[in-house]
Amino acid sequence: MRYISTRGAAPTLGFSDILLAGLADDGGLYVPESWPRLAAGGTGDYVATALEVMSPFVGGAIAPGAFADMVREASATFESDEVTPLVDLGDGLHLLELFHGPTLAFKDIALQLVGRLFDHELSRRGERVTIVGATSGDTGSAAIDACRDREPMDIVILHPADRVSEVQRRQMTTVPSANVHNVAVEGTFDDCQDLVKAMFADVPFRQRMRLSAVNSINWARVMAQVVYYVVAAERLGGRHAPIAFSVPTGNFGNAFAGHVARHMGLDITQLVVGSNSNDILTRFFASGTMTLDEVVPTLSPSMDIQVSSNLERLLFELLDRDGAAVAALLDDFRATGTTALDPVLHATLGDAWSGARFHDDEVLRCIADEADRSGVVLDPHSAVGLLAARRCRRDPSVPMVALATAHPAKFPDAVESATGVRPVLPDRLGDLFERPERCTRLPNDLAAIQAHVEACVG
Repeated sequence: MRYISTRGAAPTLGFSDILLAGLADDGGLYVPESWPRLAAGGTGDYVATALEVMSPFVGGAIAPGAFADMVREASATFESDEVTPLVDLGDGLHLLELFHGPTLAFKDIALQLVGRLFDHELSRRGERVTIVGATSGDTGSAAIDACRDREPMDIVILHPADRVSEVQRRQMTTVPSANVHNVAVEGTFDDCQDLVKAMFADVPFRQRMRLSAVNSINWARVMAQVVYYVVAAERLGGRHAPIAFSVPTGNFGNAFAGHVARHMGLDITQLVVGSNSNDILTRFFASGTMTLDEVVPTLSPSMDIQVSSNLERLLFELLDRDGAAVAALLDDFRATGTTALDPVLHATLGDAWSGARFHDDEVLRCIADEADRSGVVLDPHSAVGLLAARRCRRDPSVPMVALATAHPAKFPDAVESATGVRPVLPDRLGDLFERPERCTRLPNDLAAIQAHVEACVG
């Protein structure tokens, strides 16, 4: 398997190289040259399906036995034997619980594997990298847990100061490992993401620091997330039976993984994007126009995003894999704050995608109602996904799976406000609020951030 950039001007690389590179040299995101196809079969066994789905993307870059060991080890960090259990909510609606990993969020599914992939490849090469990442809350703690104490890497995570939940922040800042560094940026998640992209765009700095990325700009993240779409289909009728998914969405990597599963042959009749008040994606799917707005803080902070990086991968497919056209469209967006798809292209999205926006009061009502109705306690992000599933579902005969992306105890204030009951963290995190924190607060300034990264790495 070879990989090309969504902007068409970077070298074609193999899996190991794009794993460590993260972002392409031309500023684009890597995607496979072609989409592998799923064979018939599949039993719903997570590890077996994961190996089958991901092996074509690895393309022999890692010995099959070594890759299988990493997949098994990553899956073993989850408290559920099923890894991603399905909860039947009735009427053909299901909740896919993705939060049973070490940091209680869906990001663990990919990052527990990605940390091992990095360790394996860097050790094989005798190299060391500096991983830099931006987080709206969950990616940071999952990446830190996956990379902590691994000799070939330092990890520096930027998060928006005062815009993540206390549990999310403490899961990052209480890790005592010497190779872990946290930065609270005085700005939004979009500012953090822009700073990371600017560091990669500064070629001398990128080379000097040997930068690498674990955000969902890294293809390995998306690859690993495809697996649970296939597993869910296997458990609900088979790979070739119709199925629909609803995804609470911020940076669009999770939703794009569903699009990849569809490319590989899964019969996904509908992909629903759920948004909070930061609804640029919902507006895009409805109108074909992207227009930047201010980031509004909400009860679902991991979705408080306006610039969704992984949408670039979908645009690349829509524009017939024309990298120059993608680059021109995104340049226009950055320059003017708005851009629009050709109406004919936009029309092609209509059958495959839909979206809905929900404000905080609707989210709280959903959490309360679902706790009363089924006893299932949702976090605010999962509530957005379930609301979108119910509002946008077209065919009640097709199973609809809403992705539950975080444990309710990661957002205890919102859940308590909705239900009157404060969710409790698992025992392994019971002392989280007593652990000392390590974090540096910095302005939204590239030079300041780069100087800090250099000082961390030494």
